[in-house]
Amino acid sequence: MATLGLIGSGNIGGTLARLAVGAGLDVVLSNSRGPETLTSLVGELGPRARAATPAEAAAAGDWVVVTVPLKNYRRVPVEPLAGKVVLDTDNYYPERDGRIPELDSEETTTSELLQQHLPDAKVVKAFNNIYFKHLSALARPAGDPDRSALPIAGDDPGAKAAATALLDTLGFDAVDAGPLAEGWRFQRDTPAYVVPYAKNRHGTGISATDPGAPADADALRTALAAARRYRDTARG
Repeated sequence: MATLGLIGSGNIGGTLARLAVGAGLDVVLSNSRGPETLTSLVGELGPRARAATPAEAAAAGDWVVVTVPLKNYRRVPVEPLAGKVVLDTDNYYPERDGRIPELDSEETTTSELLQQHLPDAKVVKAFNNIYFKHLSALARPAGDPDRSALPIAGDDPGAKAAATALLDTLGFDAVDAGPLAEGWRFQRDTPAYVVPYAKNRHGTGISATDPGAPADADALRTALAAARRYRDTARG
């Protein structure tokens, strides 16, 4: 049975773990505080889940999701992720992460930073543009007319194919936004970030009670295309 490794088990990580177990995958969870702090979540998930250290989760996963605050990306274990498909959910929040000059100047992107840290891994940006409650609520089986799409970006075609297969298993279609350098198209404060899945898509944000609404591949492609216009306007 295929295994999903999780480095970080907060809102996104815990949601992905629940979706994975529901889809019949094994899950190995980890966080920075130690396996013993995950006892409750593992108990909820049942026999397909176990807690481990980040290095153990990295080694165990057929896919490994890195879902930690961006400021901690250098703590992600390097050696056990060599050759692995690593899905990166990071977003840049300067108020949390501190200022990162190369991101402020748009010289690089969050997932490119992680790829530099993990030179022998195959990083794919994914799961970063959707509110965790919508991630849980909007998963649908293949062929469902209300199935939503999530964007991915990566430099390795095989890794993107593997990421697409994982998204499909978890209940989502994938839209390829291009290489890692194009991951900015669905980062924070772009039209493809959170809003496509919000019930009120004309609002400025979402509430904790927003139930979410399906966003198919066409709607997502429209939002990704709008990101270019959004950036050009912001630059003046």
